[in-house]
Amino acid sequence: MSDLQRKVTVIPAKPQMLQQEAKRRLSVAAYCRVSTEEEEQQSSYEAQCAYYTDKIMTNPDWNMAGIFADEGISGTSTKKRDSFNRMIRKCRQKKIDLILTKSISRFARNTLDCLRYVRALKEMGIGVYFEKENINTLDMDTELILTFMGAFAQSESESISANVKWGRRQAMKSGKTFVNFNRTYGYYLDENNQPCIDEEKAEIVRRIFALYLTGLSLRMIKDDLESKGIPNLAGEVKWSISTVKAILCNEKYCGDVLMQKTFVQDCISKKRVQNTGQLPMYLVENNHPAIVSREQFGAVQAEMARRSAAESPSVKKASTGRTSYASKYALSERLVCGECGTLYRRCTWSIRGQKKIVWRCVSRLDYGKRYCKESPTMEETVLQNAIMAAINSVVSPKDVLAEKIADAMQQEMIKMPGSAMTLGEVKRRLEEREAEFTQLLTAVANQGIDAYKERVSALSTEMNELEKQQEELASQLRTNSRANLRLHRAVNAMEQLDHHMTQWDENTIRQVIHTVKVISAERIKVILTDGTEIDQEVRKQ
Repeated sequence: MSDLQRKVTVIPAKPQMLQQEAKRRLSVAAYCRVSTEEEEQQSSYEAQCAYYTDKIMTNPDWNMAGIFADEGISGTSTKKRDSFNRMIRKCRQKKIDLILTKSISRFARNTLDCLRYVRALKEMGIGVYFEKENINTLDMDTELILTFMGAFAQSESESISANVKWGRRQAMKSGKTFVNFNRTYGYYLDENNQPCIDEEKAEIVRRIFALYLTGLSLRMIKDDLESKGIPNLAGEVKWSISTVKAILCNEKYCGDVLMQKTFVQDCISKKRVQNTGQLPMYLVENNHPAIVSREQFGAVQAEMARRSAAESPSVKKASTGRTSYASKYALSERLVCGECGTLYRRCTWSIRGQKKIVWRCVSRLDYGKRYCKESPTMEETVLQNAIMAAINSVVSPKDVLAEKIADAMQQEMIKMPGSAMTLGEVKRRLEEREAEFTQLLTAVANQGIDAYKERVSALSTEMNELEKQQEELASQLRTNSRANLRLHRAVNAMEQLDHHMTQWDENTIRQVIHTVKVISAERIKVILTDGTEIDQEVRKQ
């Protein structure tokens, strides 16, 4: 190796190649953007396009690669900027060598997006020239400056967004509403831009509310609307469960507007989230004509909360403990095993090719005889006949029964604020304390006051407090519109009954029956809404 001599040959440069490169004309494009469609911005947009067209066309070293412009588009994201994305695609196709733009804020108001695209273009040998800042991204020392400038542009956008939000919230406080009634089923805007009721669609909305209160599920209401050929807001005879639920939860149908139910988390991601207390909400009552009464709307919300809070009788089939609302059969929520207290489930048996409908204890179905040893299987037709017979045994004095149901429901629906006690529970406790006080007075008369002084004082204080609660609840009940609507529905159901119920009606059963306990295969206990308990014999066919 030491005998070998290293030889270096110098290959001279070719200056003519540099000249040829310098003589190559650059394909230059321009990017313009305005964030709103107002008249002043329109002139700015047109001026930018004209300026860059003239600038590129008059330069002998440049070829026109296109003017890319987004009109009325925010710069905080590139997702909806079609022209910008089209320009980037042409860059990847090597059809652009240089991009001209007015400023960093016109290119992007998102620091991350700005740097990402500038770096990607730089790797492809494509520069971006920001005229206002006099920055060419192909220069090696400009990225730090670009980062700061991009951050300032993003900060400016965030500041504008905060100012807009503040202005809208001040308007909300003063009662100004922001509602697109043209996108609200049952309403339209007149020539004065005022919301008016579309009576044809309003009837559909009222039907949806009424069907829900009679016990139908969201899916059943959806199927009902589609079966009758009722068009949705888009004019199609196809409804979704979410659309039906949105109508039932929309306070606008009772004439109110609740603002800031959702809010934009930040101006960069523009992600809209549910307002669960992070920000104040603003309720404007009687803002526009109502399609349903406020009482009916409140009753729907209460019923929706009741259904969603229901517990599943089967841990095996619902490990979370929650259940879906069983709307098709009234007994799904009311038929209870007298032995273990679990709900019954409707089952279909097939015996020798023939189908038979029966009801069975859920605990017995899931675990066999481990927890519920004696619960009987009840044939549906026989069970329904027994329940109708129980109702018929007390339904003859119809007006009296309706009055009793109304009184019982009143007492059981209204609770003390901050307490779980209802008016009925307060009355029952007061009766118990009065009976105890009477017995105590007898003992005092025989043995003297000294031994019972503390108990007498405690009972007197508790009875006075219960009497105050009773009066408070009675007063609250007189003004509680939601309770009155439920009472009205229950009383109507009773008044529509004939002297004898001969045909099974799911809606009537929901209104009249509170619970049905299966005592044995031959006996059930029917508990009406008014608290009346009827022991009924089950007679097999």
